[in-house]
Amino acid sequence: MQTVRDDDGKRYVLVKRSGESSRVRDPATGEEQYLPNDAVTFEGISPLVAAASGVSEPLRRAVTAVHDDRSLGLLVELVDRDAVSVVELLAAYDLCESDLHGLLSEFRAAGLITETTVHGERGYAATETAREAVATLRGEQE
Repeated sequence: MQTVRDDDGKRYVLVKRSGESSRVRDPATGEEQYLPNDAVTFEGISPLVAAASGVSEPLRRAVTAVHDDRSLGLLVELVDRDAVSVVELLAAYDLCESDLHGLLSEFRAAGLITETTVHGERGYAATETAREAVATLRGEQE
């Protein structure tokens, strides 16, 4: 599979190419349509990357940073609780310090949390990106 762009710059995954037209799939909707071959330009983007682009950026960030139920739960808790100190996180949840630090580092790298100060201690708060991702996962927005 390959990726193509139409004359308006919209990206599609090429499904099939014939003599005069190409069947393409919209990664955002999954809908397929035929476009004239002279209306599409081939790209060097992976079709898997193009397919993933149909998912919102906040949700893609969360999906790549969350590895299991515990990490998803931690992200949800950070969204629900506003800013939380590291001391509180260690006391409240069944994560050792190194596991917690690893998850928080991944969340920071993904732009899902930001470091802050809570009651004079180091802590973390969810970003708007994390809030959007969790809202989408909960079915609160599309």
